[in-house]
Amino acid sequence: MWNGSNAIGVMRRASLAQMLHLTIGRVGCFLSRRAVVALTNSGVRMSSHGHQEVSDKVDMSQPMYSDRLDTPLPDRPWKDVLDSTDKSLKQKEKGPWTALSKEEKIALYRLKFNHTYPEMKRPSHEWKTVIGGMFIFFGITGLVVFWQGHYVYPPQPPTFGEEWQAKQIQRMLDMRVNPIEGFSAQWDYKNKQWK
Repeated sequence: MWNGSNAIGVMRRASLAQMLHLTIGRVGCFLSRRAVVALTNSGVRMSSHGHQEVSDKVDMSQPMYSDRLDTPLPDRPWKDVLDSTDKSLKQKEKGPWTALSKEEKIALYRLKFNHTYPEMKRPSHEWKTVIGGMFIFFGITGLVVFWQGHYVYPPQPPTFGEEWQAKQIQRMLDMRVNPIEGFSAQWDYKNKQWK
């Protein structure tokens, strides 16, 4: 005999078990993530212990220097910290520029900028690396294609052979395939040659 209260009780127990299973899964996932983060952070801390240059952080909110052709004036000068000779040169800069020598003007420029426009426009040899990488990639790809053709793909079917294709063409001519404007229209049946 069917009892409605028993069925509801069974459904409640099943849904409770399912919710418990989902909760345990979520807690397990959370704990595993925490363990991975803890192990990763401790590994980073251990590897950088005593090596401050490894974990230097750059504050991206501060103005940065960059040599770019499209931005002639960077956010900050090339040299932030000036020594005594640089400071004396900066004091001379405030006076008349005719009193400065060419070397002093260049030194002042180098305080503000790292590279000149001709230095930035000078061609690099990076294209050689790019072309070399492309040739290596094409070479490896060619070797893979050759290997696949030799060891992976099955041999060509006999229908690709010249003898088979000649027989196929003769059969199509004998059947007069597409005689108006197509294949058979190009064949002279009286002289047995192509028009």
